[in-house]
Amino acid sequence: MTRARWTERLAVAQASRARADGLRRRRVVEQVDGVRVRVDGHWLINFCSNDYLGLAASLDAVAALQEASAWHGVGSGASALVSGHHALHAAFEREAAEWLGYERALFFPSGYQANLAAMQGLLEPGDVCVQDKLNHACLIDGARLAGAELKRYPHRDFGGALRQLQSSPDAAALLATDSVFSMDGDVAPLRELALAATGEHALFLVDEAHGVGVMGPDGRGACAAAGLSARDVPVMLVPMGKAFGGQGALVLGAQPLIEHLLQTARPYVFSTSAAPAMAAAMSANLRAIQNEGWRRAKLASLVARFRRGALRCGLPVVSSSTAIQPVLLGSNSRALAVAKALEQRGLWVAPIRPPAVPDGKARLRVTLTAAHSETDVDALIDALAICLDEAEDPA
Repeated sequence: MTRARWTERLAVAQASRARADGLRRRRVVEQVDGVRVRVDGHWLINFCSNDYLGLAASLDAVAALQEASAWHGVGSGASALVSGHHALHAAFEREAAEWLGYERALFFPSGYQANLAAMQGLLEPGDVCVQDKLNHACLIDGARLAGAELKRYPHRDFGGALRQLQSSPDAAALLATDSVFSMDGDVAPLRELALAATGEHALFLVDEAHGVGVMGPDGRGACAAAGLSARDVPVMLVPMGKAFGGQGALVLGAQPLIEHLLQTARPYVFSTSAAPAMAAAMSANLRAIQNEGWRRAKLASLVARFRRGALRCGLPVVSSSTAIQPVLLGSNSRALAVAKALEQRGLWVAPIRPPAVPDGKARLRVTLTAAHSETDVDALIDALAICLDEAEDPA
């Protein structure tokens, strides 16, 4: 048997992606002016950013980042357990933990890394990890890398989650879910899942990537909106790349749990810590989330306006009350065609295709932010109605 050649394997994989309209390319963002971005030489209104509250350009956060960089440089220089844990990291961890009602937090350079760390640090071979089928890839990957048995239940089916937990009564179990699902924009049945986890003595982990900042009292997330506390949700993940407008992530929990992750989670132990200046910027944006409720109010108003217009025009939107508003198109080719037509009208909406969504479920993922205007939203609705009417699905 001849050993497979890497060049041939890569060529076959690339050809397969091309036949399925699955090729992706990075777009070059040359300039940013609020929701207006210059991409590949053209100005577009950006409807694919997760900067839900418009805090990426916050003057306070930018000033904090600049000042901290001037004093402390642009990098931490080492892992947190060597010399990379800075006073700015520690301050942000304390502030966020107090705000969200947890004893302690760990700050990571990215949300993906934080989820891998939580899963790898908490799970062992022989354990069971029960997850929603539409959970983000980092939750799935984390369970697999930990060597735990991964059991997935139908989307938002808390009865299915309970049955999966009950199917392995002797194994240590962890139940994990997104709070708001990144491709559909719907919300997990958090109260029911928390009850299932408590009843089956499972650890409950919630990734609040798309919930914290925009939902719940003072923006404390979908869990808080559901009336859940740290006692109900012992492990919470809060990435900074969405409503916080920055970079990094927090894992929050009780003191013994966080200390265990600090000592054992390989993605934390063996990675250079995030820049101290980013922690300073995220502290500034945390204060904005706490004190500038108008951002959430404006976002909610724009979401309602988009949904009214989309339903009036008969657009194929799903049932979502969040800033994530998918427009279901089915085939990859149609998603690409409509996205291209929108771009020709000055609107940037990313086409989402497998493997990010199931086969046959390609879509445009519209994301709304507090930085958009009503005029922006109305222009998008009108353009979608025209472009969808013009685009025929060859499938």
